[in-house]
Amino acid sequence: MKNDRPPVESPDARLERVFIDEYLEARGHTRRSVLELPPVEAETLLRAASEHASLRLAEIESRARYIDEIHRPS
Repeated sequence: MKNDRPPVESPDARLERVFIDEYLEARGHTRRSVLELPPVEAETLLRAASEHASLRLAEIESRARYIDEIHRPS
């Protein structure tokens, strides 16, 4: 039986893509222009962009936990 529903996207997926695009743009690239780079260079750049996005997401998550803790009734 065929499933016509699109795959469920994680809540952070859109934000992760924004951070990746932000990283690439700061280095003069887009996701499309990266495809035109030599494979090793493209992989290095995309790996760095992914690490950047992961760190930014972790920062947001940490801040959210901290805010939750300071506002939680004692």
